[in-house]
Amino acid sequence: MATMQDPARQAQRARLLALLADGDLDAALQAGLMDYPASPAAAEDAPLLAAQQRLRTAWAARERHRARAARLERIAAEREARRRAAAVPADAPASNPALPPAAAAALARARARAAAGRKP
Repeated sequence: MATMQDPARQAQRARLLALLADGDLDAALQAGLMDYPASPAAAEDAPLLAAQQRLRTAWAARERHRARAARLERIAAEREARRRAAAVPADAPASNPALPPAAAAALARARARAAAGRKP
């Protein structure tokens, strides 16, 4: 394990701290922020530990949000399927519904007049 005196670790810490101070979180991630073994006992690592914890918290929240969105989408699809199944009875004919009795009678009279050649 690298010690506190390891020049490579000190250089990486300095680079990560500089990137965080500049607000360049993407570059800090690219430089290995999440892989850096920050020590809770080292005061110099406190900003790195805080950034790592914030990222882990944010990533966990994003995962929970995605899971919730997927769950709500699934529930909505199930609800829609139930509503569609209830709206269409199984024994309903696929053709157009029959005319109301008054309209059917009027249509029959009009057809009879047309067939007889009378004018209205």
